[in-house]
Amino acid sequence: MINISIKNIAEQAAETKALILPVFEGGYSDTCLKLDGFIDNRIKRVFDSGEFTGKHNQTSILHVSGIKADRVLMLGLGKKENLTAEKIRQCGGKAAGFLRELGVSDSALSTGAFRTFGQSFDGQQSPTFYFVEGAMLASYRFDRYRKNENSDSKNKTFLKTLTILDSSSDMPMESLKSTVSAVAFSKDLVNTPSNDMTPSILAKTAKTLSGKNLKVKILERKDAEKEGMGAYLAVAKGSAEPPKFIVLEYNGGKGAPIALIGKSITFDSGGISLKPADGMEKMKYDMAGGAAVLGVMKAVAELGLKLNIVAVLPATENLPGGSATRPGDIVSTISGKTVEIANTDAEGRLVLVDAIVYARKYFKPKAVIDIATLTGACSVALGSEAIAMMGNDDELMRRLKKSADETYERVWQMPLYEEYKDYLKSDTADIKNIGGRNGSLVTAAYFIKEFVGDTPWAHLDIAGTAYSDKDRPYVSKGATGIGVRLIIHFLKGLC
Repeated sequence: MINISIKNIAEQAAETKALILPVFEGGYSDTCLKLDGFIDNRIKRVFDSGEFTGKHNQTSILHVSGIKADRVLMLGLGKKENLTAEKIRQCGGKAAGFLRELGVSDSALSTGAFRTFGQSFDGQQSPTFYFVEGAMLASYRFDRYRKNENSDSKNKTFLKTLTILDSSSDMPMESLKSTVSAVAFSKDLVNTPSNDMTPSILAKTAKTLSGKNLKVKILERKDAEKEGMGAYLAVAKGSAEPPKFIVLEYNGGKGAPIALIGKSITFDSGGISLKPADGMEKMKYDMAGGAAVLGVMKAVAELGLKLNIVAVLPATENLPGGSATRPGDIVSTISGKTVEIANTDAEGRLVLVDAIVYARKYFKPKAVIDIATLTGACSVALGSEAIAMMGNDDELMRRLKKSADETYERVWQMPLYEEYKDYLKSDTADIKNIGGRNGSLVTAAYFIKEFVGDTPWAHLDIAGTAYSDKDRPYVSKGATGIGVRLIIHFLKGLC
């Protein structure tokens, strides 16, 4: 993680390998003018040449003398009137990535451009905060399995130090560090291949989070059988790996807890309703919801949030073994309600409902939030740009949307009309686990709704956002850690 420090010194006095100079589009600022006095007008000459205009995320590197920095990295912020917290976050990621490619590990950040906002900036934190957040998030890489020391990834030098040039800063650095660490923790879990991230290994990982206010309990198969978790166990039947029903209790406050439920299918082949082979290797990411919840619990414990939280991760694999559940089988959930399993690849909702009912039965939460890579239809509807959100409580969803907007882990609310219940009618059981192709994003959530009762509940479908096929300004290709920052921000708002 980047080591952040704050120094009240001028740009020309910063002894660093690279001075990061954010500039607005077309904006040759007072900071630029002052710095140019030491470096022979190099900044103005680049502007005048047209090579650099200050467009968003545009970069230009100047090797300079006359100041203590070896280089000046000019970084475009775009037009001042269009600048948002997210665009600044992206700039932080862009700068960190650019310097990494150059092999620069030490840098300093000029905050002159950010100070021009005064109180007019539309963000809950300062512009500098969002820049640092983006830089810290961009420092993540997953290299655990790269053994070739000559590989590009191994040879790149990460940004290790960032000095903020400012007279003071009220940035909540400890909170930011814990949040970024939680995102990296979650991404590591998702990026790890399924042979090294079985339900048992996920359970062991959860146990490492145990501490003064955080207790971890693992229910084994026999425990789940005693509880009557027929839906959860139906998913686990085809795998030789034992299921692990993971329960975490954080006690930091008073009153009923918030329940976080994370889908934790450590590999999803689809079961007997087998998925196509193309892209199946990515199905290690089907535990991204559970990984996000573990990341959140890690941060919550570190930050000592003054509230109570219970987290449930119904971990298992979904494989087509000889004892696997068959399409058409009927099982009983922990609630007693029976389910016709019309499609074994609609397994996420099966494990979630047993986890939700378990949490409601034993912890009486004041609200339930489930997060899951639940439907391919989510990707069809929203692409990779937004989380699909549904629920039964407008205030809960309003709070989540507020946190989603602040963290740019955006949500889009979908309807749960009463008519969708008809899509899930079964001729042989109380309900079936799929409602056909039409409306499949929302009918999956409606299935879960049938088990939450009157408890305030929100469902976050992250199927389209949990994994990225390309590098983004502060998110590398692979697991995105989506949901971690959103839920942490939401929980902090309750304290």
